[in-house]
Amino acid sequence: MTRFTDFRAGLLDPAAPVPDGLLDGKDKQTVKRYGVYRNNVTVSLIDALKTGFPLVVKLLGEQNFEGIVALYVRSTPPSSPLMMFYGAEFPEFLAGFQPVAHIGYLPDAAQLDLELRRSYHARDTDPFDPSPLADLSPEALMDATFVLAPATRIISSVWPLYDIWHYNQSSDAPKPRGHSQDVLITRPEFDPIPQPLPDGGALWLSALAAGSTFGSAHDKAANAHPSFDLTANLTLALNGQAFAEIHHKDLQ
Repeated sequence: MTRFTDFRAGLLDPAAPVPDGLLDGKDKQTVKRYGVYRNNVTVSLIDALKTGFPLVVKLLGEQNFEGIVALYVRSTPPSSPLMMFYGAEFPEFLAGFQPVAHIGYLPDAAQLDLELRRSYHARDTDPFDPSPLADLSPEALMDATFVLAPATRIISSVWPLYDIWHYNQSSDAPKPRGHSQDVLITRPEFDPIPQPLPDGGALWLSALAAGSTFGSAHDKAANAHPSFDLTANLTLALNGQAFAEIHHKDLQ
């Protein structure tokens, strides 16, 4: 029997010969059986990615998607037996794939698909209780820190990313507008929900996720985006259950 690494490598390379020493019950080389198995492995990985990147499939068309993904599968085999993790490098692959370079928003669309999947599989937490916010003075609130829920995802994009997603999900959605959109993904119940973030929202939430205080995160967002609306962004985050915890020395 060949080494496992030779066996595995040959599965993803249609030009590779059948590994030496791979024999059937009659001690003959199993060219046909190995070819069938090789094809089934590739097809199953392509199908897994079709399920994992529905927006990209919609944008490219199923046939084009399968052709591109076949190249990705052969260059980037799974590193885990859990298919829910497969495709992490796909947005980067698309960004460097010259034949689709004219579809500039495609890597961000793949990232949105990927983050929706990650949000879906993120661990559960108890619903966030916003009542402690009312117990803090405005000054104390500025010193508070927030922990984002495991299912919360933030995507910054120079493209109208939410509009692109919405337009391909709903038959009555308007055409994407010509401006950049950051996207917040939350999972308030069972399924992840993407929503467009108001100006500065991605920077604000990212700062909170990195451990900045509420006041510091506000200042970062307001300095970078003069139109930053704290009330609108906070309301969106609270309604979507974007937070898991709030911490302040005055809270028990």
